Amino acid sequence: MAQRHSLAVPYGAPALAISFLACVATGLELSVNDHAADFTLSTELGPPISLSCLVHNSSQAEELLWYRGDGQVGLKDGNRVNISNICISPVNESDNGVTFTCKLARDKSVQVSVILDVKFPPRLSGEETLYVEEEKDVTLTCNSKSNPQAQTTWYKNNQSLTLQQNHHELYQTSEIFRLSIKKVQKSDNGTYTCVVQSRLGNGTRDFHLIVEDKKPVFPKEAVIAGVVVVTITILFGIVARKDKFFKVW
Repeated sequence: MAQRHSLAVPYGAPALAISFLACVATGLELSVNDHAADFTLSTELGPPISLSCLVHNSSQAEELLWYRGDGQVGLKDGNRVNISNICISPVNESDNGVTFTCKLARDKSVQVSVILDVKFPPRLSGEETLYVEEEKDVTLTCNSKSNPQAQTTWYKNNQSLTLQQNHHELYQTSEIFRLSIKKVQKSDNGTYTCVVQSRLGNGTRDFHLIVEDKKPVFPKEAVIAGVVVVTITILFGIVARKDKFFKVW
């Protein structure tokens, strides 16, 4: 007679299976500010913004988690079950490009992210005076950080700067705009202006470049060589006349 073999079912497994099937059947999901998928939120500097995360199609209390980048945001006890809100106040430049993510605590794969797109004009002003010795190199640097990225231009004495090959060099990133002048000459004297133009505003910064006379280089090597030659000459003279010195003594 064939024997029947039964598989042992762990206690509580049916309940877990039912819970899992219920989750699949109801399509549990999250939304942030009524967005069920990742999205980008455009905003400006200053005014606070609120992000609201909501659980959908859940038949039980669900705990929510918030993350700023990779770091978890601290939430109060009454602000983490089925609905959770966070506020960014005030909004500043450092928030631009930051990702805020709401996740389901028991299944972090259920999540919605929002990327902040913070608009701000270039913040550029003031002036600086630079004294540079002739034949030396000098670099003028502007902070051109803005969103959207601004257009940047260099002027000399209120005229567009004519770049000379092997004499002027430009370097630019999303945050800085740099002009390098190699082996400055007296003709490089003048006021250089960095102009940053954005649809949200403009910024300028002046650099007053003063090229000083080249300082004479002290001939250290020549002096050392001369001292060595004189010393050796004296020593040879002493050796050549050592007999006379001995007779005197």
